[in-house]
Amino acid sequence: MTIVTEIFAVQAAFFGIPMNYWVILGGSMLVSWLVGRKMKSRFREHSMAPLSLSGREVAERMLADAGIRDVRVISTPGQLTDHYNPANKTVNLSEAVYNQRNVAAAAVAAHECGHAVQHAKAYAWLKFRSAMVPVTNIASNMMNVIFMISIFGMFALNMPGLLWIFVGCLGITTLFSFVTLPVEFDASKRALVWMENSGIAASMDQGRARNALFWAAMTYVVAALSSLTMLVYYLVQMLGGSDD
Repeated sequence: MTIVTEIFAVQAAFFGIPMNYWVILGGSMLVSWLVGRKMKSRFREHSMAPLSLSGREVAERMLADAGIRDVRVISTPGQLTDHYNPANKTVNLSEAVYNQRNVAAAAVAAHECGHAVQHAKAYAWLKFRSAMVPVTNIASNMMNVIFMISIFGMFALNMPGLLWIFVGCLGITTLFSFVTLPVEFDASKRALVWMENSGIAASMDQGRARNALFWAAMTYVVAALSSLTMLVYYLVQMLGGSDD
C-alpha cells in the first residue's frame, strides 16, 4: 500500500472525502504515472543501445578510477532494486543491470557508484540524509500505526491531536524526500562526468545516459512535490484555512 493510499484512508477517517482532496490525489497520481511511464519507456529505449561493458564492469571500473577499494559490487534480486548501502559498503545492482551490456545498465551502475563516491568524500547532503534515516523510519512507522488505528475505528473524529502527530510525521518524511533530491542529482552528475572522462561511451551514448538518469531523477522530484502538496493540504485543513 502506498503512502498516498494511507493518507487517503486517514483523510476519510478524520474529515470525510471533500472534492478538493480528490483533485489533489488524482493529480498527484496522474503526474506520478506519467513520469514513471516516461522513465520506463526511456530505459527500454536506452537498453537497446549496446555497450562493451556490463553494469558490474562499469561499476567496478568507476570505483577503481575513484580510488575506492573497500566497496563491493554485488547482484541483488528484482527490478529497480539498485542501491548503494553505506552500512556494508556495497553497490547493489539488480540482476538485469548487473549482467546486461547497454547504456541504461551503465548509467544506473555509474549512478549507484556516484553514491559510493559521495560516501567516500563525506558529501554533506548524503551525511544529512543518512542522519535522517532513523527518524524518518520512526515517522513512517507512526504513520502506519495511525493508519491501522483508522482502519479499525479506534478513535473518535474529535481527536485532532492524533492528526497533528500524523501531520508532523508527514512533515519529516516530506523533508526527507527533499533532502534526497540533491543526493540523487549529485550522484547522477558524478556518474555522467565519469562516463564522459572515462571514454567508455560515445557522445551519443552519453546523451542517452543523461536522458535516462534525468527521467529517473524526475520520479524523486514528483514524489517530493506530491508529499509537500499533501502536507500543505493537511496543514490548511488543520488550521481551518479552507472550506470543504
